[in-house]
This record gives sequence, structure tokens and C-alpha cells, in this order.
Amino acid sequence: MGEHSQSSRTHPAPDSGRRLNRTLLISHDVIGASMAGPGIRYYHLARELAPFVDLRLALLAVDAAPEDPPSAPIQLDGIQLTTYRKRAWDSISSAARWADVIILPTDIATEFPQLADLDAALVIDGYDPLLAEWLALFSDLPPAERDYAWFQRMRELHAQYLMGDFYICASERQRMWWLGQLEAAGRLHPETFRADPSLHNLVDIAPYGLREEPPVHAHAVARGVWPGIDQADELILWGGGLWPWLDPVTAIRALARIRETRPEVKLLFPGTRHPNPIMQGMPTQNEAAFAAAEELGLRDSGVFFGDWVPYDRWPSLLLECDVALSLHYNTVETQLAFRSRLFDYIWAALPAVVTKGDATSDLVARYDLGYVVDYEDVAGVADAILSLLDEPSGARQANFEATQAQLTWRNAAEPLIRFCQHPRRAPDRVAGPTDGTPYYQARIRETQRQLAEAQARIAELEALVRGYESGKVMRAMQGFDRWRSRLTGGDNG
Repeated sequence: MGEHSQSSRTHPAPDSGRRLNRTLLISHDVIGASMAGPGIRYYHLARELAPFVDLRLALLAVDAAPEDPPSAPIQLDGIQLTTYRKRAWDSISSAARWADVIILPTDIATEFPQLADLDAALVIDGYDPLLAEWLALFSDLPPAERDYAWFQRMRELHAQYLMGDFYICASERQRMWWLGQLEAAGRLHPETFRADPSLHNLVDIAPYGLREEPPVHAHAVARGVWPGIDQADELILWGGGLWPWLDPVTAIRALARIRETRPEVKLLFPGTRHPNPIMQGMPTQNEAAFAAAEELGLRDSGVFFGDWVPYDRWPSLLLECDVALSLHYNTVETQLAFRSRLFDYIWAALPAVVTKGDATSDLVARYDLGYVVDYEDVAGVADAILSLLDEPSGARQANFEATQAQLTWRNAAEPLIRFCQHPRRAPDRVAGPTDGTPYYQARIRETQRQLAEAQARIAELEALVRGYESGKVMRAMQGFDRWRSRLTGGDNG
């Protein structure tokens, strides 16, 4: 089966005649009126899981900033919702003890290490390459602060490698990364291999998906609504945030070249303010993008920035745009990334210009959904955009339809559904927690042996010292008795 091809999978059927497994799905991101990629992922995974298990969805309780509009509560039929607080075990312990299966994003393993002590089977969702993102976010800190933060981050991340009974990720690249991490953590156990030599019983691919119902334009979002954007303009969409590993500046410079001959082409960045308040202090490329637009005289005339588009308005905005972008730098994050924004483009049959190097650019190339360009290639991006704008409407529709049929949320969720229907504990987890990998266990045992030998030698030396000290005292007492006898005339008796 190819990296993204899921059409050969057989869909699981709801179990009949027996109790559905109690499954707790924990979301670390906001699920509500405005959502980013992780929240959207757990929203749709919940919908796919619900017919097959007795599902509870745990939502992170966050305090919105005063200037943020209140988020509407999410509605998920047949799913019980609960909330929890970061690192507050009492806020989630009841739901966790109720569950037969717990599905958690990787960082939850650090926030709630108590999960490892439960009888529930633990599914770690590793679709987001956290270490690769951390390196991009914080490597520019002062060295002492950076190294301390890196040490703490590595210590925290190690918990996820030890806790999981089953791991899911978004691509074959990520699966190889996870198998490497788990090997380093001592988790590729012979019993796991005996059960499935491919090790898909330990790490499988459950990527992002597409909604099966087609998008509908229900609201005017940009055209004729945003000041400076007219009905006849040609719109280029940058979906999602502007994280440090992404390259909005190349997009803006490419637009400047295009507008020399086509001033009606305009570029939209509608997601500069993450809907999760916890994320609002994270480093971004916002300021670099603002500065580039202002330097080129394009801000609010050719380049437009918005806070975030509500989830129910997002389909309408996708349908209002002509071309979409996903541009990034050449980093390790790129090699492991799975850009969820591209799936929205595919859902809306919106051709895209994407930078090479990540798994989703391979998808664009394989199904001919747009153009793949080199890193930081301003001229290449500009030429690709113009080529797509000049194509007849619907020129790639057949390509999109073939891709859409394969990349549904149901297909994406299939390995997860099967595990939740038939959960199992990993053999090495059943045996109980260890103090580390076999390498470090051997080092610990050798250190303990050396320590025991040293302690025994110390005891011997202490005994010798005590004996020596006792001998000196005896000799001193005998000498004292002789001198006393002399002084008292005892020698003449």
C-alpha cells in the first residue's frame, strides 16, 4: 500500500451483540467555532469513531483572551463531551479510569504520566512532529536558555515513547521516524514482532482526511467583503498559520512580480491569529510577512491579513479563491510534516503551488494537483501561479475527484477504529515499566555492580581502620599503665 493510498483497506463494521469498548479521545487543541489543524483532526476522528465505540471526547479548558469573541460550543451527536485542565490529573482521572482505550496527542503523555499506570490500552497520536517543530521554534534562544529548554523537552518527549501500546502517524516518513524513536527507546520487542513482522501492530498510518460532502458556498467571506477585494479579483489563498518553518515572504515577493502585469491578483493570509489562546505566544512569521508586504507597498492593496476564519465559513472562502499556496523552508520539519491545509485545498478542488520536500508535495506531484517548486524560488512560485490562473476552469477536476475518493476521513481513521474495536496492550508494556533501553539497563546494572563492590571495599577498609584504631588504643593504655606504675613506685613492689 502506498504512502497515501488507502483504497485497498476494508472498512470495519460496528460490533453487534457485545458492549462497545469505552474510548476516551483527548484533544489538546480547541474544538469549536474556530479551529486549527489539530482541533479539526480530533473533531473528525471523533465523528468517525462514534459509530464503533462508546466514545467520550475530552476538550482542553482554555481561557479566551478578553478581545476574543466567545467560541460556540461544538455539537457532536452521540458523543459525550468532558473538559480537562492542563496537568490537573483530577480533572481527567475519572474519564481515564472509565476507558478501555485512551487516544492522546503526544504531549498529553507528559502532562498526565498517570495514564501509564492504568489498565487501558494507550494510543499515541504522533501525526505532529513535535521535536522538529520545537527546534524550529526555539533554536534561536540564548545558548544557556536554549540548552536547558532542550534538555527539558527531550526529557518530556521520552515519556511518549514508553507509554504507548499503539502509535498512529500521518505518513510513511513519519512511521519510519517513529520506529526509529521506538527502537532507541527499547520498544521494538520480539513479542511485538512475532505478532506482526511488519510492526503495523505498533505503528500505523492514520493521516488527515477529507469530508465526504462537497464544500458549499454559503457566505461571502472575502470577495466584496474585505476592503480592497473586488468580485473580479483573482485570489491566492495561504491557508493556515505562519509558523517559523513556513515561507510567506517568498509568496509575497512572488505576488509583487505577478502584479507588475496583473494587478487584479491578490494574496490572502486569513489565519494570523491562532484560535487556541495557548498558542498565541508562539513564534511566527507574522512580523516578517507584514514587513515584506509593507516594504513592497502591497499591504491592504495586494496582500491582506486576517485573524482566523470560522470553521463554518472556511468552505466558502476556499471556493472564492483561484489558487492556494503551501510554501516552506528546507528543514527537518519539512521532511516530517504533513500539511493539513493541503487537504482542504484538495477537498475544494483548489489547485496549489507547493514547495518540494514534504509528504504532501509528493501528493500534489503524484496526482497532478498543481505545481511543485523549489525552496525560496520567487520566480518559480510566480510562474506557477500564473500558469494555474491561465488554466481553463476545472482543468484538473478529474484528478481532484480521483484523489478525493481515496483520502476520506473514514479511510484515514480505519487503523484507529480497528484498534479501538480490538484493543491490545503492547507485550513489553504488559511486562511492566523499565528503567530505560536495554543499553542503559545494562549500564545501570554495571554501575550498580561497581557501586556494590566499592561499598564492600569501603566496609573492609572501615573494619581495618577500626582494628587499627583499637590496636593503638590498647597500646596506649598499656603504656599509660607502665608510666603510672613508675610514678607511684609500683616497679619497686
